[in-house]
Amino acid sequence: MTELKKKILVVDDDPAILEVITLILESAGYEVKTTTNAPTGKSVQEYRPDLILLDIWMSGADGRTVCKKLKAQKTTAHIPIILISAHKDTEKMSKDAGADGFIFKPFEMENLLAVASKFTSSPTYG
Repeated sequence: MTELKKKILVVDDDPAILEVITLILESAGYEVKTTTNAPTGKSVQEYRPDLILLDIWMSGADGRTVCKKLKAQKTTAHIPIILISAHKDTEKMSKDAGADGFIFKPFEMENLLAVASKFTSSPTYG
């Protein structure tokens, strides 16, 4: 019996960053969906990701606000959210927003994979 791959939703307004993160995560066996728009509770429910990687500073949206909204909704509160930013106060901003963790930009490939593995209990290959 083949298990489904773990799903990760990546939200960033920079298509180049989305492309790099997708390549890294897909090569490690994850199913990746990307968007440049802030996700809604409904869109998150429909995709049902195991993890959300969310940029803090997006044009038109603040990742901290998006995180708070998703964590406040019963149907999405259980999904781990990792905030991503180059800001020096990323750790504090992540805690204040109720995120489960954070990644500094620029990030190392190994760090990204370690965070993904920690919050999804490692992907299923095949």
